[in-house]
Amino acid sequence: MATPHVLTHARGQLHTDRLAGSAPGRRFGPLRTSLLVGATAALTFTVLPGTASAVPGNATTADQAAAQVAEAEHQLEVVAEQLNEAKVVLAEHQDAARAAAEDSAAAEGRLDELDGHIRQVARSAYTGSRMSELDVLLTSTSVEDMVSSIGTLDAIAGHTSKVLGEVALAAENAEESREAADAAASEAERAIDEIAAQQADLEARIADYQRQYDALSAPQQAVVAQAHGGADSQPMPTQVVAASGAAQVAVDTALAQVGDPYVWGAGGPNAFDCSGLTAYAYAAAGVSLPHSSRSQAQMGQSVPVDQLQPGDLLFFYSPTSHVAMYIGNGQMVHASTSTQPVKVASFNAMKGDFTHARRIAG
Repeated sequence: MATPHVLTHARGQLHTDRLAGSAPGRRFGPLRTSLLVGATAALTFTVLPGTASAVPGNATTADQAAAQVAEAEHQLEVVAEQLNEAKVVLAEHQDAARAAAEDSAAAEGRLDELDGHIRQVARSAYTGSRMSELDVLLTSTSVEDMVSSIGTLDAIAGHTSKVLGEVALAAENAEESREAADAAASEAERAIDEIAAQQADLEARIADYQRQYDALSAPQQAVVAQAHGGADSQPMPTQVVAASGAAQVAVDTALAQVGDPYVWGAGGPNAFDCSGLTAYAYAAAGVSLPHSSRSQAQMGQSVPVDQLQPGDLLFFYSPTSHVAMYIGNGQMVHASTSTQPVKVASFNAMKGDFTHARRIAG
């Protein structure tokens, strides 16, 4: 069998994509703080599982070896989906950093604008022959003229005070934006380093898993496939009718990918992992989903299993690490495992690991 693709490009891509569009030292404005906190809280990683339980050499029988390889494959998918989730969180950091840079630039522009305005007000208020109330008293030709002139000076002074207040507030907001963006940038850098370390370990595990899998006999390889979505693909349905136009497009798009290879971290158009397939299918329907089974598990509305409709997303394991799309009649389409291409399978084959379903459209 072909060696599965690995995420060799991801580390370089993450580093080249870091905080694109934001200048060094820029920071989030106060309105970005909640996003920063939320993204930081979401950026957690499960420690990679130990290798002992996943090495066939520790098994005493061929069946045990096959079972251990199947478990290793599931562990790899768990880590791969954690990487997908981390990329989603990093994208949120980057979007917020870009917005913070825009906010900070706007604040700086406002400071420049107000600085020029203050100079103009100062010149009009404190130059010329009528620069003080004493001048007004000495030069007014009547009581009415004096009252009018003093009122004008008071208005100028009040306006100047208001403008100065706006300048101070703008300066404070700009500084807060810079401080928050700097904290977010540091957090994003830490996340990138942690992702890179996890990815290196994942790549080594993928290579080791491939070696293990290749050493198995055909029947043992079938055991591995059976453990993750069924050994045998089911025939394509003749017709699937969804409850909405968006769901119909998503189902049709997912089914059109049947036969494409499973690739960790891939989101199409010619290879997919589980969340990459569902995100790709719904993108064709104009619905944006994050490339992460854990994030997708929070989208849409909860659906009881007895009310499933074509297009609903099915989630498996706890914490969530696999997603499939229901297509009706007890069937689903999914990118199941590196040993199998995108395929139609029986929902019952994985029902023991099923946790919940979400309706994205319909």
